[in-house]
Amino acid sequence: MGDAARPVRDVDGLLRMLDEIFPAPEPFWDRFYEDRDRDVPFFAAKPDESLVSYLDGGALNPGRALDLGCGPGRNAAHLAASGFDVDAVDLSATAIAWARERAPEVRFHQGDAFTADLTGPYDLIYDSGCFHHLPPHRRISYLDLLDRLLAPGGHLAISCFVAGADNSGTELPDLELYRQGVLAGGLAYTPDELRDVFADLTPVEVRPMRAQPPESPVFGADFLQVGLFRRR
Repeated sequence: MGDAARPVRDVDGLLRMLDEIFPAPEPFWDRFYEDRDRDVPFFAAKPDESLVSYLDGGALNPGRALDLGCGPGRNAAHLAASGFDVDAVDLSATAIAWARERAPEVRFHQGDAFTADLTGPYDLIYDSGCFHHLPPHRRISYLDLLDRLLAPGGHLAISCFVAGADNSGTELPDLELYRQGVLAGGLAYTPDELRDVFADLTPVEVRPMRAQPPESPVFGADFLQVGLFRRR
């Protein structure tokens, strides 16, 4: 009998059952990263403008870093070049293969961040676009990951879809997502909702991401917001 058919008797079983409502994301992301020449901003070897501003402004100092949903390694590579000891994880084997070519000094892990063999504590957990692709019940797993792996005084830096922006994620209530059984490309959050999810952390800033022109050395898009949070 498969896991989906077993009676639910604990939180992990409930989470796995709810996972069955939404399609597995790995095939999509493998296809997404197959063509390296596509004119997609995420493909460019550019770090997020927010990450660069935190480093240049002294809000973040080198230490151990974990890049969640690292894709082809653009931010992981920048963290390593800035003096961080970096682990990075992504579901897509295609993305990880590309990332290993780009930044061989980073320890890349292919698979689910919630079950990957990661050993904290990390001074920085960086997330550019992973969180907003999680179904609501996996926020529980995400917060547990932060609790297990983020060092006291460490930072979570995140970028995700912002509510009310064009080309952004869905703003449907959580219950409606389960009724429809789709994530519609990702979830959009208001700044207050982002603060509420990470209420156990101290917000340093939550702001719109600064859009960048094509010739900029950093990436920025106005349908995203960024947040920097510190563990107490």
